[in-house]
Amino acid sequence: MKKIIILSFILISSFANAQAYKGKGDVKFQVGANLQKWGSGISVSTDFGIGENMSYGFLASYLLNTTDIYGTPKFGDRVDIKARFNANLGNVFKISDKADIYPGLDLGLRNFGAHLGARYFFTDGFGVYSEAGFPIAKYNTNPSGYDYLNNQFVFTIGASFNL
Repeated sequence: MKKIIILSFILISSFANAQAYKGKGDVKFQVGANLQKWGSGISVSTDFGIGENMSYGFLASYLLNTTDIYGTPKFGDRVDIKARFNANLGNVFKISDKADIYPGLDLGLRNFGAHLGARYFFTDGFGVYSEAGFPIAKYNTNPSGYDYLNNQFVFTIGASFNL
């Protein structure tokens, strides 16, 4: 049964006319789960196409589940907001129009960092994405407590939507 469902999704997605990145004027909205050491949460991001291979956007994340190793976190300890810039390279690598690979930089409340992401669209409006992000320069060189949670490697997976 599982094989039939997977095969059905593959066949349906092969008939869909979807593009992962359309260039200038393209707008994406993404929501996903972020996973990291000692915590997990939700991440919401948006990207706006400004050129054939460039986009900018914003990301907000909130840690829902944390371990109690540092005590009870406050609201401000759980939130991070970032402005981001992506280089959308799906067409450069000549992969499917349904897929996109995008390395990028982000400037947030807690650090300056980088991310590498990939999107795959099943239909014109719906797809999946995954990102890995890490800090390059931390504002606090010796983060402690919950500052550490927002200054580490983060893996995100979720749904992507064309707007």
